[in-house]
Amino acid sequence: MSVQQSNDSPPQPSSQAGREPTPPTRRGEGGEGHPESSRSAAFTSPTGGGGREGESGADRPSPSRLFILRPIATSLLMIAVLVAGFVGYKLLPQAALPEVDYPTIQVTTLYPGASPNVMTSSVTAPLEQQFGQMPGLAQMWSVSSGGASVVTLRFDLSLSLDVAEQEVQAAINAAGSLLPTDLPQPPIYAKVNPADAPVITLGLTSDSLPLTTLYDLADTRLSQKLSQVSGVGLVTLSGGHKPAVRVTVNAQALAALGLSLDSIRTAITGANVNSPKGSISGSQQSFTIDANDQLQSPEQYRQMIIAYNNGAPVRLGDVATIDTGPENAWQAALVNGKPGIVINVQRQPGANVIAVVDSIQKLLPSLQQQLPAAARLSVLSDRTVTIRAAISDVKFELLLAVALVVLVIFVFLRSARATFIPATAVPLALVGTFGAMYLFGFSINTLTLMALTIATGFVVDDAIVMIENISRYIEAGEPPLQAALKGAAQIGFTIISLTFSLIAVLIPLLFMGDVVGRLFREFAITLAVAIVISAAVSLTFTPMLSARLLRHVPEHKQSRLFRATGHAFERLTEGYTRALGWVLRHQPLVLLAALGTLVLTVFLYIAIPKGFFPVQDTGLIQATTVAPQDVSFAAMSQRQQTLVDALLQDPAVASVSSVVGIDGTNTTMNTGRLLISLKPLSARVLRVQPLISRLEARAAKVEGIPLPTSPTGGGGEVTPSPQVGRVGVGIRAFLQPVQDLTIDDIASRYPYQFSISATSQAELSSANAALMAKLKTLPQLAGVTSDLQDQGLQAYVDVDRSAASRLGITMSAVDSALYSAFGQRLVSTIFTQSAQYRVVLGVSTTGGGAQNPHASTASPSLLSEGVPAALGRPGGGGGLAAFDNIYLASSSGRPVPLSAIAHVEQRATPLAVDHLGQFPAALISFQLAPGASLGAAVDAIQQVAADAALPPSVVIAFQGAASAFQAALSNQLWLLLAAVATMYIVLGVLYESYIHPITILSTLPSAGIGALLALMGTGHNLTVIAIIGIVLLIGIVQKNAILMVDFALDAQRHQGLAPEAAMLQAARLRLRPILMTTFAALFGAVPLVVGGGMGAELRQPLGITMVGGLLLSQLLTLFTTPVIYLAFDRLATRAAAWRTRTFGSGPGGGRNLPLSASPTSGGGESGAARSSGTPLPASPTGGGGAARSSGVPPPTSSTGGEGKP
Repeated sequence: MSVQQSNDSPPQPSSQAGREPTPPTRRGEGGEGHPESSRSAAFTSPTGGGGREGESGADRPSPSRLFILRPIATSLLMIAVLVAGFVGYKLLPQAALPEVDYPTIQVTTLYPGASPNVMTSSVTAPLEQQFGQMPGLAQMWSVSSGGASVVTLRFDLSLSLDVAEQEVQAAINAAGSLLPTDLPQPPIYAKVNPADAPVITLGLTSDSLPLTTLYDLADTRLSQKLSQVSGVGLVTLSGGHKPAVRVTVNAQALAALGLSLDSIRTAITGANVNSPKGSISGSQQSFTIDANDQLQSPEQYRQMIIAYNNGAPVRLGDVATIDTGPENAWQAALVNGKPGIVINVQRQPGANVIAVVDSIQKLLPSLQQQLPAAARLSVLSDRTVTIRAAISDVKFELLLAVALVVLVIFVFLRSARATFIPATAVPLALVGTFGAMYLFGFSINTLTLMALTIATGFVVDDAIVMIENISRYIEAGEPPLQAALKGAAQIGFTIISLTFSLIAVLIPLLFMGDVVGRLFREFAITLAVAIVISAAVSLTFTPMLSARLLRHVPEHKQSRLFRATGHAFERLTEGYTRALGWVLRHQPLVLLAALGTLVLTVFLYIAIPKGFFPVQDTGLIQATTVAPQDVSFAAMSQRQQTLVDALLQDPAVASVSSVVGIDGTNTTMNTGRLLISLKPLSARVLRVQPLISRLEARAAKVEGIPLPTSPTGGGGEVTPSPQVGRVGVGIRAFLQPVQDLTIDDIASRYPYQFSISATSQAELSSANAALMAKLKTLPQLAGVTSDLQDQGLQAYVDVDRSAASRLGITMSAVDSALYSAFGQRLVSTIFTQSAQYRVVLGVSTTGGGAQNPHASTASPSLLSEGVPAALGRPGGGGGLAAFDNIYLASSSGRPVPLSAIAHVEQRATPLAVDHLGQFPAALISFQLAPGASLGAAVDAIQQVAADAALPPSVVIAFQGAASAFQAALSNQLWLLLAAVATMYIVLGVLYESYIHPITILSTLPSAGIGALLALMGTGHNLTVIAIIGIVLLIGIVQKNAILMVDFALDAQRHQGLAPEAAMLQAARLRLRPILMTTFAALFGAVPLVVGGGMGAELRQPLGITMVGGLLLSQLLTLFTTPVIYLAFDRLATRAAAWRTRTFGSGPGGGRNLPLSASPTSGGGESGAARSSGTPLPASPTGGGGAARSSGVPPPTSSTGGEGKP
């Protein structure tokens, strides 16, 4: 399309027209009184009234007229659009993906010393009963372990997080009367998803300060400030070592004096108080009363008198070692292999990641200044580094797409001035969309930028339609202003109609449910807004510029390149015409091939591996480490240290943070957590998946790391040690990449998971073992593991109640003594102006009280020290013998050894008790084998579950990403069918026909084949991203069919051509606009295919789908669409003849029109509801008007110039 003319001007009518030339203002051939003519006028007028039959195109009502006549106002409006877009761009937040998190709240209750069974019955169960009554609760998962209860509550997407928070607080209050009275603190909740990786991880270390000091600094100076940052959901200090006064009693020395642990506890409680004392007010002065009622230092506790022996005072220091140490000695953290404090910051669900991290980064310098010089605060991981890199890469791909599309326009238009006009639609539409995105509350993220990249190939289409239509009037000799008025009036309603037909394809995306629907809502709306703005620009700014920039250029002024490219297009058109002629002579064969494409599309859809979301490389790897269930804390710490040292030797690893011990997030003693931060992609050769394999191989080489496989624990399940006291057998790390989209709300060892729930723990264990035995044989799974840990060691104290009763010893006294000895019992609190510190009571069996191992951090061996009692200490003389030193006070006042009234036996016990709802549950997680798809794995697991013949009370349900995949898979086919149905309805309304939409939609199978073959050829699964690409293809390829069908209908009505001749002419004259629009869309998607960088895993499937679909559909539909059109025309003709024979003549004077003469939009109007059937001169770009344009096909020049198709 150019305004330059090849040969003669004005052009003459085609010799094939079969009728006299028609002036540009003439209506259709039906005449003023013809019913079809009347119907056309009413349908096509933008105002709905049709206008007068004789009025000229320049005078016809047009949405563009005012803007063409007021160029300054139009220019200022476009400037306003640009300004609004730039302002919106500056105000828009940045994110990895649209925020689609479930409202999730985690409730944590700590009860030091309580076993998993005690936590389940006394803490978790009362809370579950209240939580289960909350409206809007979607799922409740709880984990009760030693000393900790963690309940994760996931609410419906429609529920506000603030409303959910109020419900949770009310439920906690209601359960308060049923909870133990000696809880150190009430249950606390946090608006956080425990499965979501921290947005930023900080490490606090020092070469000289003790860990207790570091923890105190983090707790009092860092944690509170970080928690105050908007969007922060939870700040977790890992590594324990909260300062406390530890009282480690020598049980034998205590018994020799006739004292019990309860007497020590009572003495400490009575000696350290902080109660109100009142005030004294005299006639002149008043006094506030205070006293030295608090003991605040270890020395003061050592001097505390607990009893008298033969008149001599017995001080606490005589029977115990008192020193400063950690409140919980069974926690430890490593910062790049060095003991320290790990600070994990998690965001609230829905909070913007980049905004949260930016606020924290601004705060860090001031936080470092508040710390001593010896303390170092460092950033271990930052989620936003890769997010920013991904956004930057998409921005580059967007600019590349713009450049490629403009280049395509120039190649086809061959004129810089003509290229400039439609090219202006690109920045106006894209930049203007940013303003709308801000109003909608969207963010600049990978999906919205992908939508804009794809839109680049769409937004120029309307402008091309307009400028091509105007240029044909200029070539007919009209002045540019009159040509713009007439061309815009003629094509305006068509642009509006077909713009909305394209948007109609996106409507089903808005009704997708659950997380996927929320995720792609921003994508669909952003793309729709860009298309609407481009249509508005094409109706206003494009005709205004055309009226002032386009000029007729005589042939002798055309450039040599212009003429050469014209000849190339002519040869291409002639070759296509010959090929199409052969196809039309073999229509049955082509129809059979078209039917074959439909069958092949269905087959490929069934056969292609299906997935959910591509695995991203975010530069972070999170890992769960698992050791045998009977491992001690000291052995676990040692193994974790060895593993961390091995991982840090990998050249791609930037930092590693490590945590062991029970802390609410880490629920059992035999598990730990790692967060591995990788170097930038440019500094490492491998992406995350092969890198994980390398790290796993490195970990497996470490001595003591490999573990045997349990007979029922496929995929590397860690087995318990068969011998008592056999600790530190090994450890295994389950590594998985951190993802921007976190659908899981339960942390697991592998990326995909499903739950088993039963009515009893025994039934659950049996079902778990049966499933695991079969799952480990599945070839689709590279690894499978269950978090059911029911083989821990239990020291069961069997009390002879009769013997205890004779001695006056109650069960309460037994429990109290055991708790005081082995439970790190908090017996008192030290209050200061800034914090509160605990006094922890314990027992040593080494004879002199435990030494404080926490006074220095100089040695890494610290991780294996600090256990408050010798129980479980490797080589420490611990084990069950530790019970021999426990004494209880009898009714006579004399101490009685525990062994006198009880014996201790070893049993198996759960390390943690999981509940789904309020039923016992286990979580089985799995990893896909190389080349296996998630769909195949899900099908195989469902088959295993069906073959296992489990009891009806055992319920299996996929969780997290696997559950979302099932929901997305069930909606995929309906989504595609909904898009097709929507397009059929829109096309049927535009054409007033049941048949024409089928002709146009017949192009879809070829696009589907191309997309599916491209995905399979490049090794990609059919993911949600790829499905979105196929939906977009539906909107693109139908436009090409419309270009061809519209022109054929117009030629039959206005030129009297036979259907086959009309379609042959339409295909020849519309070849160039079809190629132009297709290549614009194709090159707009190319950057998504070839682009690398961060986040390319998400973008490439969309680009591959569109490029593959467009290439094959372009090749096939150029031949299949004419054949299918003619087949339906013959069918309609036969149907009309049958109606005539059967029912007689119709109400229209006996006219039963075949498909080619159907009054779809009436006298002289094409099926796309164009405003006029006026025959126009040839377009310099290939004749016949623009994409979506109307009018009689123009004659062709014999010189191959601009007017040559």
